[in-house]
Amino acid sequence: MKTDAAAVIRILRKTYPEAGCSLDHKSAFELLMATILSAQCTDERVNMVTPPLFRKYPGPAEMAEAPLADLEKLVHSTGFYKNKALSLKEASREIKERFGGQVPKTMDELLTLRGVARKTANVVLGSAYGIAAGVVVDTHVKRLAFRLGLTRHTDPEKIERDLMKAVPRKDWIWFAHSLVLHGRAVCGARKPLCGECPLANVCPRAGVK
Repeated sequence: MKTDAAAVIRILRKTYPEAGCSLDHKSAFELLMATILSAQCTDERVNMVTPPLFRKYPGPAEMAEAPLADLEKLVHSTGFYKNKALSLKEASREIKERFGGQVPKTMDELLTLRGVARKTANVVLGSAYGIAAGVVVDTHVKRLAFRLGLTRHTDPEKIERDLMKAVPRKDWIWFAHSLVLHGRAVCGARKPLCGECPLANVCPRAGVK
């Protein structure tokens, strides 16, 4: 069964027309920091951690000067807190020193920051700046893209390339968010609810766990 990508997009548009970023943020800087913290952590947990973090260190200048031990304490519950705290501090320092305190707006520049890979860069470019440079591939997108037959790969960059070919560029930003919502609500990793899924008729793995 060859997947009809256009049909998948059409159904997702009807089901999740307002799909957007679930990380709370008021600026590109806050979104960048939150996305770094979201690695192997739920967005819900990150959204609990970031308000006190941003109250204390609201911008790159303040975050760059933050004592590492204090950052570690503030982000401890997100896991991998030592590495994440260092990434927050170093990325902020780079933004302050190299980019005039402004989060850069290009993939190449974002990828020079500590803690930033393509997923994080795509989140920031898409949700903070409205720039469709690629497709965000997180754990939900990775799982659903494979289940829906939109990719045969497991490597995130190869999955992203497949999705960029299958999905019109104007839909790249929204599409990833819609898959995340669908993965959380219906197509779970352990127990996909195929009987309730609006995509069941176009999904080659409907009924297969």
